[in-house]
Amino acid sequence: MESCCLTVTSALRATEPPGAAVSAPPAASAARRLALATIVASTLAIGVAYASAFAAGGAPRWGGWLLAAGITGATIATLALGAIRSGRGMGRLVIPFTLMTLMLGAGFAALFALPDPGAAEPLVLGLPIRAAILLYGIGLLPTLVLPVAYALTFAEQTLSAEDLARVVERAHASRRPSDLRAMRSVEEH
Repeated sequence: MESCCLTVTSALRATEPPGAAVSAPPAASAARRLALATIVASTLAIGVAYASAFAAGGAPRWGGWLLAAGITGATIATLALGAIRSGRGMGRLVIPFTLMTLMLGAGFAALFALPDPGAAEPLVLGLPIRAAILLYGIGLLPTLVLPVAYALTFAEQTLSAEDLARVVERAHASRRPSDLRAMRSVEEH
C-alpha cells in the first residue's frame, strides 16, 4: 500500500522541474487534498449504504440516497484528481465538473423521488422512466459532456513539451540497466 501511494505521489510530481519544491502550489495542493478526501468519504458512504442493506427489515430508504451521494462524489472526485495539474489546478474544468455533479445528483434524486406507478408506467425511448433516467441521464449524458469539456480545455490541461521531456527523462533515469538493454534490442528489430 505504501509503495502504491509513493508511486502515485511520484507520478503527480513528475511534471515538476528537478530540484523544485516538493509541494505543489497551494491551490493545486488544496484541490488534490479535497479530491482525495472526497474519494475517501464517498467510498465510506458507499460501504455504509451497502452494509445498510443487511439491516433487519430490509434496506432503509436513506441507504439508497447515501449510495447515490457516494457514487456521485467518488466519480467526480476521481475525474477531478486526474484533471488537477501542478501549478494550474483544474482551470476551466471546474465548470463542467460542477455541471456533471448536478446532472448525476439530479438523476439520482429523480430515481428516488419518482412515485411508483407500477405496470402502467409510461415508456421513454423504449424504457420505463426510471431505467431511462438511469441509462440516459446518469450513464449517457455525462459521457457527452466530459469529452467536449476536455476537448475545449485540451491545450491548457495537457503536458507542455518541457513537462513531457521531464517525464521521459525521469522515466529513463528510473529504469534499471537491464530494462534499457531490452528496450534497445526491441527498437533495433
